[in-house]
Amino acid sequence: MAPRWLRVLPLLALGSLLTSIPPARALVPYVYVPQRQALEGAGLGIAQAAARLLQLGQAEDAARLASLTVQLLPGDPRGWVLLAEAQLRSRQLKAAGVSLARAKELDPDNAGIWFAEGSLALRDGRAEEAIGLLNQGLRRDPRNASAYFDLGNAQILLGQPGAALKAFERASSLRKDFWEAINNQALVLYEQGQADQAIERWRRVLALKADGAEPNLALAAALFQRGGEARQEAIERARRALDAEPNYVLDDYQKEQLWGQKLRATTRLLLLQPELRTTVERAQANANPEAESGDDE
Repeated sequence: MAPRWLRVLPLLALGSLLTSIPPARALVPYVYVPQRQALEGAGLGIAQAAARLLQLGQAEDAARLASLTVQLLPGDPRGWVLLAEAQLRSRQLKAAGVSLARAKELDPDNAGIWFAEGSLALRDGRAEEAIGLLNQGLRRDPRNASAYFDLGNAQILLGQPGAALKAFERASSLRKDFWEAINNQALVLYEQGQADQAIERWRRVLALKADGAEPNLALAAALFQRGGEARQEAIERARRALDAEPNYVLDDYQKEQLWGQKLRATTRLLLLQPELRTTVERAQANANPEAESGDDE
């Protein structure tokens, strides 16, 4: 039985006693919130790691890291451009467009953003829009070789070979080792009936990139058309090209690389030659229509 003093303690006194005890506080875990400088440093470090992954060809991993960069540094256009580049290379075209739009809001005079939007429009089949975007960028940076290359490709798609040739020549004048631009000059010249000039350009390309599948096969076709003593070289170069890139046996793949009708027709005749039967059959077995060219800039 409880002591009498406890049983008769007035309620008022009990209430007074309870209110004199400090209330218990709930346990709140302590969370460290990094200062702005630390966040910026982390964001830049992640961006550098993403850029290295891009250089290694790991575009999807680079995009994931770059997305962390823009979360940490949402007001830095460089992070958005990096993210867009990674998304472009991993074929996330819609997401890349969103990233580029955000980058342009932050830095509308950045030529690289205009170039990237132009490249995106070109890949999306919007050649006329690509030309407008690329020209906007070239007004800000008139010595960008890659932009002239993209400009030439867009002009080919719009049936403007003369303008395209000038753009490719400008690209290779700005960057002497830009073999893709010299290769595309040859493609245009061949379609214009200037086979000798095209052959000279393809030989220049192969002096820069001896193992290039596209210039080897294109030169092979041009030499085959010339005939005579050039035929044997044509056969050897065709073998080398198809062993390096089997997809060039596919007409649709050649179209994707902007080969004109004349060059494709000559190549079809070349690949029908008996000496190439085994090489062609092997290429047809190994071709992958879904693959992207490793030759293009």
